[in-house]
Amino acid sequence: MCHHCDYADLLDAGNLGVTENRLKVLEVIGGNNFPLSVGDVYDTLARTGPINRVTVYRILDTLVEHGLIERISTGGRAFCYGLAPNENHPSHPHFYCKQCGQMNCLNPKSLPMDTDPLSKTFPGRIDKVEVRVDGICRNCLRLAEKG
Repeated sequence: MCHHCDYADLLDAGNLGVTENRLKVLEVIGGNNFPLSVGDVYDTLARTGPINRVTVYRILDTLVEHGLIERISTGGRAFCYGLAPNENHPSHPHFYCKQCGQMNCLNPKSLPMDTDPLSKTFPGRIDKVEVRVDGICRNCLRLAEKG
């Protein structure tokens, strides 16, 4: 769990009611150092008590719509979810392993996501920039060397 974020305050700021299930979903997503799939979120929540998979999908959609979490493409129709950029979590790029499917957060300084130069030449409003670097992760490379 992120020790800097107050999830109830985030829900209030996003004009959402504070419910037990919304808090649990935010805690699961905020408690990881990498974005999670819907299955990861559901499996984690199901270990602590019954929850409907459709409820998890609906909560994730609502949290995305209100800007509290972000939906990150893993290619095709699959997505992962992570906390949306806020005062405690700067916008940052992600690394996607094409072999194992793991999505990892990269240091915000490793690939700056400054939109100021783009906003000077782009005539519209920029709401989100998503940067994903694809490759093979260290673990998969090690396994390939051993095999």
